[in-house]
Amino acid sequence: MLFSELYGIYYRCVTKILEKAVKDKVTDQEIHEIACRYGFSESFLTIESSFKNQKWSLIRPDGTTPVKNAPDMPISLLEKMWLKAILQDKRIRLFDIKIDGLENVEPLFTPDDYIVFDSYSDGDPFDDEKYIHHFRLILSCIKTKCPMRIAVKNRKGLLTETSVIPEYLEYSEKDDKFRLMTSGTRNHTVINLGRIVYCGRLTQNIPKRRSVFSPQRPKDMIRLILTDERNALERVMLHFSHFEKQTVKMDDQHYMLTVYYDKFDETELLIRVLSFGPKIKVIEPESFIRLLKDRLQKQREYLLSEADGFSASSS
Repeated sequence: MLFSELYGIYYRCVTKILEKAVKDKVTDQEIHEIACRYGFSESFLTIESSFKNQKWSLIRPDGTTPVKNAPDMPISLLEKMWLKAILQDKRIRLFDIKIDGLENVEPLFTPDDYIVFDSYSDGDPFDDEKYIHHFRLILSCIKTKCPMRIAVKNRKGLLTETSVIPEYLEYSEKDDKFRLMTSGTRNHTVINLGRIVYCGRLTQNIPKRRSVFSPQRPKDMIRLILTDERNALERVMLHFSHFEKQTVKMDDQHYMLTVYYDKFDETELLIRVLSFGPKIKVIEPESFIRLLKDRLQKQREYLLSEADGFSASSS
């Protein structure tokens, strides 16, 4: 759980709270502020209540702590094994990350130990040297706001060139691909990195147009009610961890979640919502509810046709 995307944040938040409590009494307001600052937007829901009801016997009701010294978490062998395993991910090479001292450490797991499902098999070639060069150059240009000249091969195999201002990169977990969001042109707002044949820096400026894919653009939103049964809240927070969201506790068992997403991720979000079955109820917008109904209707029709086919072959 130290390495969990969900629980790892909790450890960090609790460490910060204990550091404060060792020096002086910590108030409920300070616990709330630390949880909001170092955790997810909904972290305070778990952290504050766990301290208050003494589920975690680390903070007394008067704000003091039985812990004598501020917590310290040196890198353990298990952490080193985990880091060695993570460094085997092909996408790590894109960022030129090097960690010394792991040469004689066995990885905690290898890519052969797990299977990725519900994802397309034609992801980007992350271990290709040309792709790595393109990625690093684009990332550098994004940081320096440097315009670029990019040549892309489209689906028909035709080569097209365009001058763009790189805005930011997006990664699709389902497609296993990176996309570059750009401005400065009307024709190539979104560029798939895997289709780039050539890219380079431009020395001259190009006209700056407002990007419709700016990170500040309004995002689509869904609002849903979650029933926290069989660790549903924990699983939802994990599966929706890379989406911007707000969580409001309605009662001991129900939470209202507002999830913000880009239109590109709508199908992926739809599949994830459906995977939780009756534990999640979408209450708005009506357009997303219609998508859910259409998807369920298609699944029902498919299952009925499969059942009819099986009956016909059996007879």
